[in-house]
Amino acid sequence: MSTTTSQALKTLAAALTVLAVLAYVGYLLVYLVYAADLFRWPFDYDQGEGFELYDAILYARGEWPYRDNAAFPFYASNYPPLFHLLIVPLLPLFGERVVAGRLVSFLATLVTAATIATVVRRKTGGKAVPLLSGLGYLASNYVYQVGPLCRLHLTMVMFETLAIAFIAEFDHPQHGRRNLLLGLFFLLCAGYTKQMAVFTVAAALGYVFLRDIKKSLLAGFALALVAGGIFWYLDRATGGQWWVNTIQANVNQFDYRQTLFLFGQWFRLHTLFILLAAGYLTYELFWGRLSAYSLWFLFALGTGALSGKWGAGFGYFTTAVAAAALLSGLAIGRLSASLAGRGTARLALAVLIPTLYLWQAPRMLHLPTSGPVFGPLARRLGVADELVTGDCTTFQYHDSMGYTQLGHLLTPADYAAGERILSYVRATDKPIFSEEAMFSLLTSKPVVTNPTQLLNLYNNGLLDTTEIVERIEREEFGLVIFRAQFYPPPVLNAIGQHYQVAEHVCMNGFYYHILVPRPATPGSE
Repeated sequence: MSTTTSQALKTLAAALTVLAVLAYVGYLLVYLVYAADLFRWPFDYDQGEGFELYDAILYARGEWPYRDNAAFPFYASNYPPLFHLLIVPLLPLFGERVVAGRLVSFLATLVTAATIATVVRRKTGGKAVPLLSGLGYLASNYVYQVGPLCRLHLTMVMFETLAIAFIAEFDHPQHGRRNLLLGLFFLLCAGYTKQMAVFTVAAALGYVFLRDIKKSLLAGFALALVAGGIFWYLDRATGGQWWVNTIQANVNQFDYRQTLFLFGQWFRLHTLFILLAAGYLTYELFWGRLSAYSLWFLFALGTGALSGKWGAGFGYFTTAVAAAALLSGLAIGRLSASLAGRGTARLALAVLIPTLYLWQAPRMLHLPTSGPVFGPLARRLGVADELVTGDCTTFQYHDSMGYTQLGHLLTPADYAAGERILSYVRATDKPIFSEEAMFSLLTSKPVVTNPTQLLNLYNNGLLDTTEIVERIEREEFGLVIFRAQFYPPPVLNAIGQHYQVAEHVCMNGFYYHILVPRPATPGSE
C-alpha cells in the first residue's frame, strides 16, 4: 500500500471516528435534556414512581414497607430495600419529592456507562472504542427511557456491572482477594436492589467456579450466608410480610409472545452490540477461555426471557444491554489485537469500526421533534412529522422502537392538568384512593394502596379484600383516581357501585379518571 493511500485511510478513519463519537455524544445530550425535564416534573411520569419514593419515606420514618395488604392503608412494597435506602439521604435536600429517586437512578446509569468504558479501556487500550462502548449503553432506547425515573431497575444494573468488573479480576496476583470481596459485596447490593440480579449472581459465581472450584464454593457459601441472614432478618422483622410481598406476590402470569416480541425488538435496536457480543462469546467458547463478561452476557439473556411476566417489559433487557455494550468493546479490541503487524488489514479495520458505530446509531434513534434545537435536527433526520400518540394526546417525539409511553418531554398542558387533579385532592379532607402516590404525597395525605401489588396478591390467592371493599362501601375515601384500573375485581366493582366520574383529565398522554362518592339516593341510609 502506498504512503498516500495509507495516509488517506488514516484520515478517513479519524474523521469517521469523530463523527461516531459526536453521534453518541448527541444521544447523551438528548438524555440529559430528558432527565432535566423529568427532574422538574412533580408527579408520577411512570406509574409506580411515587410508590418507590414512599418506600424511602417509610424507611426515613423508621417503618417497614412490607405490611399486611388486607389492613388499612392496604399498602406494601414488592421490592428489596436498597434502592429506597439510597434515596433516604436525599430527602432532607429535596423533601418528599420524586426527584430524589430519579436522581439516584440517573446517576446509576452514568456510573454503569463509566464502568463499561473503564473495563474496555483497561482490557483493550485506546480511547474511542471504550468511550463508544460506554456511550452506547446510554444511547439505548431502554436506558434512555427508564434511566431518569424513580425506578430501581437501573440501579440494580449498576451494581451488577460493578460486580462483574471486580469478579472478572478475582485472580489478580496482587488485588485478587479485594476484588473478590468487592464483587461479592456488589452482588449482594444488586440482589437487594431487585430480585432479578439472581442471573448475574449465577454468572459471577459460575465464572469463579470455572477458575477456582474451592474459592467458588467458599464465595458462594459466604454470599448465601450473608444474603440468607438478611433475608431471615427482614422476614422476621416484618412478621412474614417480606416473604409474602417480595416473593409470593411476584409470581405472575407469563406470556411467551411478549418475550419473543421483546427479544426481537432488543435485537433490532441493538444489533451491532449484540452481534459483536455474540461473536466474542462464540470465540471464547471454541478458541479461547470463557470470561466473566461473556458469561454475564449469556446469563443476562435469562433476565430478558422473564420479560413476558405480567408487569414486566423491555426494562428486563437493560442488563443484557450493558453486557452487550461491554462485550462488544472487548470484541473490537480482540479483533484489533489479532491484526497487529498487518498494516493494510488494520487500517481497513480502523475505517470499518466507526462505520459500524455510525450504522448502529440510527437504529436507536430517539429525540424530541420540536423546539429551536430539536425541531431543525428532526427535520434534517426526516422525523419532524412523527408523533407518539397516547390515550388522549400526541407528543412531538420520535422513537425507533415504535409506540412508547416514556421518553417524551412534558408540556405546559401536562403541568396544568396535574394542578387540576390536585385541586380535587385538596378539596377533600378525607384520604384518597389513587393509583399513583404523588397526588397524596404532594398534599400531605396518607398513601393508600399499591394497586399492582394488590392485584398480584389477589391473583395468587393471597389477599383478603373484605376491609378494602367495606371502606369503599362506606365511602371513606373522598376521591378515587384511576389511570389504568390495576385493582382486584372486587375492589373495582365496589368503586363502580359507590363512586361516579366527576371529570376525565388528560395528563402525560393518559386519561386520569376522577371519581367522587355517589350522592345519597332518597330513602337510602
